[in-house]
Amino acid sequence: MASARIRSGLPLLNRILRSDSLSTQRSAIQRSVLTPAFTASQPSKNLSTSTTPKEEKIKLPITLYGGTGNYASALFVAAKRSKVLDQVESEILDLIEASKKSPKFSLFLKDLSVRADTRVKAINEICATAKFSEITKNFLVIVAENGRLNYLESIVNKFKQLTMADKGIIKAIVTTIMPLPPQEEKELKETLQDIIGQGKTVEVEQKIDPSILGGIMIEFEQKLFDMSIRTRAKQMERFLREPVDFDAL
Repeated sequence: MASARIRSGLPLLNRILRSDSLSTQRSAIQRSVLTPAFTASQPSKNLSTSTTPKEEKIKLPITLYGGTGNYASALFVAAKRSKVLDQVESEILDLIEASKKSPKFSLFLKDLSVRADTRVKAINEICATAKFSEITKNFLVIVAENGRLNYLESIVNKFKQLTMADKGIIKAIVTTIMPLPPQEEKELKETLQDIIGQGKTVEVEQKIDPSILGGIMIEFEQKLFDMSIRTRAKQMERFLREPVDFDAL
């Protein structure tokens, strides 16, 4: 299993982090399938080293925003074009799972003080040990080179949104102060299914957050329906603080 191979490569990571003589691997960056020079409107620009005159145009199943959304979109386009989407998804999920099981690896991902050449060398070693695909390896090298490894889990979560949407699955994150009873969850899922329409399947993920005080928050397809008591209380507080224009009454 890839996650086991990743864990077996952690001693390499330890040696790399302790090494004082590390060379910058710019050539690996130049050969990369991915580059950081893309925008939200052009997530797939300059992503492939292929010299074929006409490449397959890949359409994103959903639009993501922000820097992490851009990285996730670029990875999706590159993996889809190379027809290794399932493999890349499995590899990066294994990597995130390994980071959760290894405090040292998790710290490495989040430590911004680690030099760029150290990050790149470590990622190359880990990818070689885990036998990751070129798409995954090159993507991770770019993320490491750009000092964005601390955002990797967020990037992977957004990439997962893209792969799910590509399969016609829409995840709805439902936040309440206690778990919904099965019947209420069923009715909510049916309501969301009606909103999304045919051709897509709703997958409900429940989250428990006592800080919302009550009510419900639903997030799906980049939309947020906030019907929590916390938000209503804030709205009421703002309303009560506003001066009253008696002339308008």
